[in-house]
Amino acid sequence: MNRRTKIVLGTAAAAVIAGCAAAGAATAADLGRDDGPDVAISGADLERASEAALAETGSGEVVDSEVEENGYEVEVNLSDGRQIEVQLDADFAVISSDMNEEGDDGDGG
Repeated sequence: MNRRTKIVLGTAAAAVIAGCAAAGAATAADLGRDDGPDVAISGADLERASEAALAETGSGEVVDSEVEENGYEVEVNLSDGRQIEVQLDADFAVISSDMNEEGDDGDGG
């Protein structure tokens, strides 16, 4: 194998290795996103989260819940057809509540 062939092969191999490293870094960064399956709140935590969410909305029916990284999310359907998404911290204090534009996803509470 002549010198020119070695340089071309070495450059190509370096490019492939760099591409694999970049893809691995991108995959690792994606793992930090919240794209995994939703985990519903259960037991006493669900009861406390539901009470806090219903106190925030004034009425309604809890139709979905999720454990979040730093707390909880509870979706409440109101009698007028709106759905409110209530964000709670780890101590069940309301952080925010907003109308859910996506509506009820049918997952249940």
